[in-house]
Formats: sequence, C-alpha cells, structure tokens
Amino acid sequence: MAKTLPAVDVAIVGGGWTGAIIGKELAAANQRVVVLERGEARWPSPDFQGPNVHDELKYTRRHALHQNAASETYTFRNNIDQKALPMRRWQFAYPGTHLGGAGNHWSGAYYRFDPTDFNIRSHYTERYGAKIFDADLTSQDWPISYDELEPYFDRFDYLIGASGQAGNLKGQKQADGNPFEPWRSRPYPNPPMKVPFAPALFGAAAKGLGYHPYVQPSALATRPYVNSEGLHMSACVYCGFCSNFGCEHFAKASPQVCILPVAIKMENFEIRTGAHVLKVELTEDKKRARGVSYVDAAGEEVFQPAEIVVMCAFGINNVRLLLLSGIGKPFDPVTNTGVVGRNYTHQTTSGVNLFCDEATNINPFMGAGAVAVTMDDFSADNFDHGPHGFVGGGYLQIQVVSGAPIGYHPTPKGTPSWGSEWKKQVKRYYNHSASITITGSAQPTRGTYLSLDPTYKDAWGLPLLRITYDFPDNDIRMSAFLTEKGDEIGRAMKGVVRTEPGPRKKPFTATSYQSTHLTGGTAIGDDPNTSVVNRYGQVWDVPNVFVAGASLFPQNSGYNPTGTVGATAYWIVEKIKADYLRSPGPLVT
Repeated sequence: MAKTLPAVDVAIVGGGWTGAIIGKELAAANQRVVVLERGEARWPSPDFQGPNVHDELKYTRRHALHQNAASETYTFRNNIDQKALPMRRWQFAYPGTHLGGAGNHWSGAYYRFDPTDFNIRSHYTERYGAKIFDADLTSQDWPISYDELEPYFDRFDYLIGASGQAGNLKGQKQADGNPFEPWRSRPYPNPPMKVPFAPALFGAAAKGLGYHPYVQPSALATRPYVNSEGLHMSACVYCGFCSNFGCEHFAKASPQVCILPVAIKMENFEIRTGAHVLKVELTEDKKRARGVSYVDAAGEEVFQPAEIVVMCAFGINNVRLLLLSGIGKPFDPVTNTGVVGRNYTHQTTSGVNLFCDEATNINPFMGAGAVAVTMDDFSADNFDHGPHGFVGGGYLQIQVVSGAPIGYHPTPKGTPSWGSEWKKQVKRYYNHSASITITGSAQPTRGTYLSLDPTYKDAWGLPLLRITYDFPDNDIRMSAFLTEKGDEIGRAMKGVVRTEPGPRKKPFTATSYQSTHLTGGTAIGDDPNTSVVNRYGQVWDVPNVFVAGASLFPQNSGYNPTGTVGATAYWIVEKIKADYLRSPGPLVT
C-alpha cells in the first residue's frame, strides 16, 4: 500500500524549464510547491565541470543526460496496420532526464514562433484558399496569438540571457537583424554570438543570392550577464561541448543556472529527485485530481496529495501520464474521436552535405551549440506558398556544434563504411566539410498520434507510449523545396567542390535522428472536441490539472520550441496566480 505524505498546494511533475518556472512563480505566490523529478540532482558545479564533462562517449553515445531506454522507452510504427516495436537506444530523439531535463543538454538555439504559427489554419486559408491544406492535415489555430504571448517571450528572453540582434523592435526594422522576425518589445539582452568560418561562408553565399542571412539567436550568454532573477551567467568560450552536455561555464541557459538557485531558497519550494510519477490520482467522479502517485528512489510507492497538479514532464511523457491516469478521452484515428494523443508531430529536418577543397579549413571543433548563420526567407509564410502547394516552411543555416571525433567523420557518398579507404576519406574531409541544415515545420494528420502500447510495458509494469507517425505528403513536398534551396546556396559557397542534398523521404524512421522537438498530443485549443487543454493550459475535463510544454502545440513550427515553451509557461502560471488561486475552477467556460 502506498505511503501517503502530507498534502501540498501544488505538485509539479518534472524539473525542467516549465517545472522550474511554474514552481518558482507559485512558491512566490505563497503556495506550498513540490517538484517531482524522476532523475537525479544535477548542478553545473560539480556535475558539469571539466575535464570530466568533456566525455563524448558518456554523454553522446551512452546518453548520460537522457531518459534510460532500459527502464522506459517508446514503441514506434508508421501506421495502424503495423505492429509497433520498442526503441532500444536513442536515435530518433533525446528525451531528457535528471534535474533540468532537456534544459541541460539542449544546444541553445533560440527562436520565437512566427505569428502565423499561431493561426496557421485561418491564415493560410484566407491567403491561399482551403485547398492549400491536404485533406489529411489536422492543423489548427492556437487559441492565443503572438501578440498576447509577446510579453512572456520577452520575460523568458531576459531570464535566459538570450543573445542576438533584434530585427524588429516594436514594428521598426533594425539593421543586421532578421528582417522576418516578429515584433519584439525590447532588444535581446546580449549581443549575438561570434561567427565561425563555415557559417560566414554560408552567409556570404546566401546574401549574394539575394537572401537575408543573420546570426542565429542563442541561449548562450555572450558576455557576463545578471538575469531577471539576479543570477549570474558567464560568457560562452566556444568550447563545443553544448549539445548533449551540461555547461561547465554557466554560459548556456538552464534551469539550474537561471531560476532554480532562487527557487530552492524558498521555504515553501521543494525539489524531490528520484521520484518517478506513475499516475495522477482522481476523485471517484474523475472530475478532480487528488494528487499523484510515484515510486521513490528506494522503490517505495508514495502518494502525494495536492490541490493542483501541473504536468511539466518531457512533452510526450505528459501525454502518456494523462493516458495512464484516465484523464481525457484517448484519440481514436478510426473514428476520429477523442483528443489525448491527437496531433502529434516530430519535425521535418533535412540537409545538404558540403565537401570543400583542401585550402578551405572549416575547423569544426571551434563552435558552440547555437553558433550559426541562418536565413528565414523560406520560414513560416515569408514566401508565396501558392505555386508550391504546401503549408509551412523552415530555416536554413550552417551551425558549427563541434567536431567531436567519435561522432563527426564526414565522408562523401560511395565511401566504404570501414577500412583503409574510409580512414583516408575521414582524414581528407574532417577539416574540409560542413553541412547546411534545414529545420522544417511538421503538420499533423489523423494517422499521426500517441497511444498506450497494448504489448510492451516499462520497468513498473505500465504500458509504454506508442508513437504512430509518418511524414505527410505536404511535408515531403516542403522538404524537397527547402533542400533544393539549400543546395543552391551550397553550390554558391566559396571552396565547395561537391554538394550532396538529402531531402526527407518516406517512411519516417525512428533509427535516424531528426531532432528532439517532439510536439503535440495535449493540444491547446478553444474546442474540447479538438483539444485537451484550454488557452491557459488547463485540462478541460479535470480543471485542477494543468499541462505545460511542447505537447501543447497543435502542430510543429519550423522553429525550435524552447522559446515558446518558456513563454507559455509564464502565460499559464500568470493566469493560475491571477485567477485560479482566487477562485479554483474552470478558467474558460
């Protein structure tokens, strides 16, 4: 029988960005808050200090900061006629675990969603007609607009010490910024990052072709900075140990650097690590949450009573927890009914591999997780979609993350995968190769959804989450278009002697990395028949349960999700503080 603990006001599932923001804000509003984190405590010091953190084998191959696939994984299939099989190792994405979640191991590429991402269905229909959407697409408008979220984007910018050059300040275009950027109320708190050689070559070629390159915004501080919580960040040193690593320099924004040191000083805020949440416990009529059940680090089952439950786990894990808890009606693609698990998307990434002459030294080891030159000419609705027959878009860039020796060994097509010729080609191209990466949007379909697997279970005997996904035809057409543009730029770059474009093709495979930008499954909306939560992240069916994170997104923008995740976390918690605490109940009727 589970041990019952003293009740708290708020139980938060997950200690990443959203859990840290919402937990700290509610504790500051005099709520007794406990954050339940399934992983272990991780702090920049001592856990991420050199030289131990510079371990490619530990962090990129053995996934030290990622969910343990041996105890909890996902199953995958392309369509309902297939049997889903479990992922035994991470290749399709890197779900985070431990305190800080993916906020520890992310690269730090930092974007806001475009205004058209929030009204995609109505915007494209008005401009191009309803037929621009293929019949199978279930893309839908958000119930909130960019203008409503802008103050919360701004707040997150100054929390994380974002670095960049504004392109649009209160409607006024700014020199050297992104001319397609949506309006922003203030400049970035820090200047943009330095530009390595390969991104500079990309920028020169793109500009020469009439495009509009700019330095990618970053969540890596470019100078010493004191954030909005009074916490200090140091300047990035471009060591290259960002993606999949924690930051030893306190330069990359993470919950541990930017907000948790303030929260843990509050007497009514508690982080409980080693707490693997199993389900949300409901009242007998299933209209209210009583709290959550979890297994602690000693393997004992515990019940934590709470007046409010906030789900802040890794996006698709929020979906699984709702399904395991019996909250909301599961989506059924056959009958097209239900909402939990609906509108799941991944991301449509592609690229162009570039091979240069031996006089062009790329120096790939001189980089950082988010140092890049980018262009948005084909993002969102920045171009005429009419002739191309698809919705969505993506940005093109060269980003120099690192030249880590285990993972980075570019060779041209036709090179053997091992042996003396492979070694010869690795030696030839290690310092003379780069890739144009293309990060595209993803549209949902009726056949792309999340559900509980009927066969496979986790280490606690609960059904794994089953992912059913394949690229829609819309996204395949988009990928071909964007990749052609990337190839055009690659062929125009100085020193490039060979390009190898790689547009996405069906079927989607879980054995090839796309991104960790998994979205949907608990869609935010204004209609309970097509959404799980209302415009404030409140579950329609159980009003004292809130959901935060990328699982709210009804479809996936081409832009990285963390900026919008942070903005919506502030949006949700402000409504909880302003209205729900005063009068608990549905915030939208």
